[in-house]
Amino acid sequence: MYTESDTSKDHALYYTIGKVAMEKLTSTLSKMQDDTATSEDRQLAALLQEIAALAKNRMSVAANETEFSKGNAVWVERTAQSHFPHIRLHGGALEDDPLKS
Repeated sequence: MYTESDTSKDHALYYTIGKVAMEKLTSTLSKMQDDTATSEDRQLAALLQEIAALAKNRMSVAANETEFSKGNAVWVERTAQSHFPHIRLHGGALEDDPLKS
């Protein structure tokens, strides 16, 4: 059985993973700036930057969906007039249109 305590632990774990990943990204970018980064460091930085961008995108979509549900005007990338996009790992949505409420 999944409990509220488990949910709290999951959130704490995800927060910590994100925090550590962003610290590693900062460290790796510093190595790149100092010209001491290896090719593996550069690959890691690219991966962490992509993960950070996807996370920011998901947060923006969630915030827009919340505002839209309250009747407020929002701007989101959608794949159709009838629904909000799911974040796609291979790139952006097919069109950029303001929502019409």
